[in-house]
Amino acid sequence: MVKNIKLYKNFSITNKHKDSILLIGNFDGLHIGHQKLFKLAEHFKKKFKKKIGVLTFDPMPKMFFNKKLKNFKISSLNQKINYLKKFNIDFILVNKFNKKFSKISYSSFIKNILFKKLRPRYIFVSNNFRFGNKREGNVKKLKLLEKNYNFKIINPDPLKKKYKTISSTLIRNLISNGKIKIANNYLGKNWSIIGKVKVGRKMGRKIGFPTCNIKLNEYVIAKLGVYAVNILISKNKKLLRGIANLGYRPTFNQKEILLEVHIFNFTRNLYNKHLTIEFIDFIRKEKKFKNINQLKKQINLDIRKAKKLN
Repeated sequence: MVKNIKLYKNFSITNKHKDSILLIGNFDGLHIGHQKLFKLAEHFKKKFKKKIGVLTFDPMPKMFFNKKLKNFKISSLNQKINYLKKFNIDFILVNKFNKKFSKISYSSFIKNILFKKLRPRYIFVSNNFRFGNKREGNVKKLKLLEKNYNFKIINPDPLKKKYKTISSTLIRNLISNGKIKIANNYLGKNWSIIGKVKVGRKMGRKIGFPTCNIKLNEYVIAKLGVYAVNILISKNKKLLRGIANLGYRPTFNQKEILLEVHIFNFTRNLYNKHLTIEFIDFIRKEKKFKNINQLKKQINLDIRKAKKLN
């Protein structure tokens, strides 16, 4: 891993990061398709002795244009940055996607931002890359201007598994349908969310299964139900094991979706701590129980199953 990676919040990059290899995209989840692209960029770095940079956007353009789209991300911005740092890159540019930026024409983006400010030598983009006002810019238009602006467009064929193109959209759909093991396989890691433990109604504690309550914020909503999970407490490298219930807790008439995490053989108070929750596998759908005893019996069954899975 490259140390001291430079993080930019605007297009005013230093000269040492110009004439570089620039990868542009949302890179949500940084799945194995993205990873293939980064490995190719690393090959270019070694061959052409160029630095590697990443241009990404916050918020994600789709969320900016659709204000009702609250739960969409596979990974948070901080997670994305940390994933990116695991590759042999030199700088990351996180551009604020706002109304002003969205109105820039595709030709102005190429001329005034790519050419005048960033000056990359090689630009890596996916085949479906769109940019500029009304998404008028595409890979074909970039390629037409290669000689004018002294850059070379690299857009390799997307990675496919079992005739399916690996994409963030595919992985979001898998997560939403509870197909976590397949999603993890395509991500090349366990799908995880990071959240702050908030004080709840303490119903889990009252029935003998204390839980950490975490809001989903902007993360994509997985299929409601019970999952086998791993838990990482902030600044602690040891992974703990547990189960998580994602949903409305129908037995207790909860009105908002909440992630409740029960950590096996753990009694410490974690209020206001940040936890990383890794989803391992889907156990069962959420359901309403007639009474607390039925719920407790089911939780014990869930724990037994989870211990065999993770």
